[in-house]
Amino acid sequence: MEAILSEKDQAVLIPFYDFDPAKLAGFSPAVPLTIRSIAVFPAPDCQTLIYVGTGGGKLLLFSLNPSLSTSPLTSLDDDSNAHPAAPVVFVRSVSISNRVIELITVLSEIGRVLLLSDGFLFLVDSLLLRSVRKLGFVKDVTAISKRLVQLGFPNSDPFRDGAVRAELSSPGQTFLKKIGGGIRVNGAGSRVSDLQRGGGSGCFLAVAAGKKLVLIEILLTSNADLDAEHGGISILWTEIQGIGGVKTMAWVGDSIILGTAEGYHLFSVTTGKGSLIFSLPDSSPPLVRYFVRSSNLLLLFDNVGVVSNALGHPVGGSLIFQYVPETITDMHPYVIVARDGRLDLYRKKTGVCVQSFSLPKSSVGPCIVVNDDQGNGNVVVIGTPYKAFCCRKVSVEEQIKVLLRKKHFREAIYLVEEFQSEGEMTREMVSFVRAQFGFLLLFELHFEEAVDQFLLSESMDPSEIFLFIMRDPNRWSHLVPRKRYWGLHPPPVPLEQVVDDGLVSIQRAVFLRKAGIVTTTDDEFILNPPSRADLLQSAIENIIRYMLVSREKDLLPPVKEGVDTLLMYLYRALNQVSDMEKLASSQNSCVVEELETLLDDSGHLRTLAFLYASKGMYSKALSIWRVLARNYSTGFWKDPTASSGDYGSDSSADLLSCQRVAAAEASKLLQEISDQALVLDHLEWIADIDQEYAILFLISEKRINQLSPGDVIASIDSKKIEIHQRYLQWLIEDQDSDDMQFHTLYALSLARSTIELVEGHSMQDNCLIEKYNKMGVSDVTDKDSLKYNIRERLQLFLQASDLYDPELVLKVVEGSELWLEKAILYRKMGLEEMVLEILALKLEDCEAAEQYCAEIGRSDAYMQLLDMYLDPEDGKEPMFKAAVRLLHNHGESLDPLQLLEKLSPEMPLQLSSDILLRMLRARVHHRHQGKIVHNLSSALSVDTQLARLEERSRNVQINDESVCDSCHAHLGTKLFAMYPDDSIVCYKCYRRLGESTSARGHNFKENPIFKPGWLVTR
Repeated sequence: MEAILSEKDQAVLIPFYDFDPAKLAGFSPAVPLTIRSIAVFPAPDCQTLIYVGTGGGKLLLFSLNPSLSTSPLTSLDDDSNAHPAAPVVFVRSVSISNRVIELITVLSEIGRVLLLSDGFLFLVDSLLLRSVRKLGFVKDVTAISKRLVQLGFPNSDPFRDGAVRAELSSPGQTFLKKIGGGIRVNGAGSRVSDLQRGGGSGCFLAVAAGKKLVLIEILLTSNADLDAEHGGISILWTEIQGIGGVKTMAWVGDSIILGTAEGYHLFSVTTGKGSLIFSLPDSSPPLVRYFVRSSNLLLLFDNVGVVSNALGHPVGGSLIFQYVPETITDMHPYVIVARDGRLDLYRKKTGVCVQSFSLPKSSVGPCIVVNDDQGNGNVVVIGTPYKAFCCRKVSVEEQIKVLLRKKHFREAIYLVEEFQSEGEMTREMVSFVRAQFGFLLLFELHFEEAVDQFLLSESMDPSEIFLFIMRDPNRWSHLVPRKRYWGLHPPPVPLEQVVDDGLVSIQRAVFLRKAGIVTTTDDEFILNPPSRADLLQSAIENIIRYMLVSREKDLLPPVKEGVDTLLMYLYRALNQVSDMEKLASSQNSCVVEELETLLDDSGHLRTLAFLYASKGMYSKALSIWRVLARNYSTGFWKDPTASSGDYGSDSSADLLSCQRVAAAEASKLLQEISDQALVLDHLEWIADIDQEYAILFLISEKRINQLSPGDVIASIDSKKIEIHQRYLQWLIEDQDSDDMQFHTLYALSLARSTIELVEGHSMQDNCLIEKYNKMGVSDVTDKDSLKYNIRERLQLFLQASDLYDPELVLKVVEGSELWLEKAILYRKMGLEEMVLEILALKLEDCEAAEQYCAEIGRSDAYMQLLDMYLDPEDGKEPMFKAAVRLLHNHGESLDPLQLLEKLSPEMPLQLSSDILLRMLRARVHHRHQGKIVHNLSSALSVDTQLARLEERSRNVQINDESVCDSCHAHLGTKLFAMYPDDSIVCYKCYRRLGESTSARGHNFKENPIFKPGWLVTR
């Protein structure tokens, strides 16, 4: 027995049994039986029924048990009956006619089989137990099609309106004439009304018979009186005349596709109209097959299969075959075509031929390939004139396994994607297979593709990768799931060993290739062998990529720890310092015990410090930063984001930069720490490097509990003036501290700094300039500007605060030239004369002196100031111009007699005469003006008294009908009161309302009322 040959890599169909129907059925070899039609029906009892129609009109029934299928291909022995363990068993046969059985259609809805022989239709039960029934109402049948119901679309009842009319036109002639006259049921129209349609199961058929199209409904009802001989089978039909030459057809939904020698036509059951889809050449036979899953059809045009929908519109791409097939069968997601003993399988979606069969030479001839009518069966039967071959559809998993064993990874991946899109694989199975792909690709050194598959697998657990990073056993060995993959890859080992084993395989493949032996190793590796370093780097980089994606998933806490810890291991292997520090400084689940020795030994102290900080181990983190600040010559810990200079150089700029980096990181930690002892312990070394960083964590408001101000001030080195001042400033301005001690300390510190800068005898001038520049004074470029900045701060604080001790501050500035500061302090102490003396004589600020006199508010203050101008002490010349200015601005408020007495005989007359004349005239003018105002006020007072008297002397008439405007009681002889708005109330209401508010709600205090007679008109 010659086996069927497979020529393609992908094995979709595997032949497992072949048999001779005549021999298996026990017929004599003297009367040969030829196979002319075959049908397959999967029975509910897991058996598959095979119907074989012969050229002599016999119908043979065989039972196939797929569980007994054997592989490789087996066949019958020379005995007439099959071995009891054979998968195919003969059941029974029945004689239909003495002519060829051309077509077998299984009507699974009603448990019947429809046969076409000699132009007639025959109906028999599925197990061939009852007699055959001939449907005599139709003859000369050429094509049959069951109706395929379109899910999600309305499917009308073809017998709903009885008879219909339709016309189908083709070029040059009328194709469809006239519809037949009415519906006939079992040949008798009178019985239609008695049939309860819809009360049982049934199916619709379209039959092309002669020059008419017959639409048939076969019903299986529970009415035993109706056609009891055939088990309750009832048949309804309607005839559509004028349709001839139909060789093939398919009924989908409400559309019937008819294939004739002229071409393909579309007939609508609902509208009764038809149209030509496209024409066929004379050499192309028509052939129509429908795809059950998609409700699409395949229309054959020469060797091209045009895929269309139920309306005849092309959808998707066409399938191009290598020959004109004589049979086409649907086996989702494939299409099987056959001719002269050759079978090809094509993917519907892509049109790619995935497998080919060549039948044995002894079996070549007209070929029949069948599957069940739904296209979902796992058994395909191939029929030749004298033999039948049973093929089993390989499961999806088996197809993938075959490709993986041959290391055809790309084909296997594509196959999985196609099965996934077609719904042939469950979501869980796809994830499982993706993970299997990933492991195989990993051991084949295709690390990028392997990680791509890992990421596509939803069931892949990150812990399955742990053993590739850290050798087993380790901290997370118990987390690794013991999944049972297909056993196609070795157990996990560290990546170094994976790379080494892969390189050995590549070397072996190169040797075998030179010896002429074909291997499955990737040709790219053989032609260009990779280096170990490149492979290991690629492996680590791609595993890092997988770990980074895994971090974003919702994992169990132990798995999270493993992912982050091993990710740090991988970063360390590639010396990716920036990524290590980014991971350590962010929120992570790293296990410190697993990493601290590794990082310490490798010199990655910055990363270790960040890791300690992220875990709340601040003391250890700060200790590392202190060590790094002192041992700044070490190169491992340098900030990777810093400039790319020579960190190994001994330049002072680089060393200072490194120290500042350590101090900055420590300051960030200390800003959030509430442990006062820890904070103050690290104050000194950070302040030595950069006082600004020390200030930042001392005044930080990020910590929960603030530090004790007294302890902080006591811990600050007295030489760190900037820290001292900035901290006190923060306490006073930001924390609103009202402690007199802090205010006094701040004022004293500012005063001392100002004196040092102003007098210029401090050795810390340059240092102070640098420190004050860090305060944000970016425009300070010289010492004078810095003096102004500090002195301005001192002056503002002395003026704004009232809580410091001015006497203590005065003792500091007393011997200095800070006259304005002294004036402010004297003013705080209430020494007005000292303030005026400084403003007028020391600072010679006339405007400030006059303004201070105005604040005092006494006229003698101006006289005192004038006396200072005219008689300055310490041998100074009189300040006549200042005196003239004072007289000009405030001379009116001075007593002329006292002024004349104060004027110095040495004062030039030309400076004082004008001022004296103007002052005397102003005095006279003011006196006259005062008299006028006095007289006007007296007149206004008289007028007001007169208006008030007139108002009070008004007469008010009260009668019996007068009522109180508040309580509405009759006044009669009661006491009453009248308000300026003329409202009258009784005395009781007047006591309740008071004098300010009337009964009408008018408030005279808030909104006074005026009458024309009250106004002064003089």
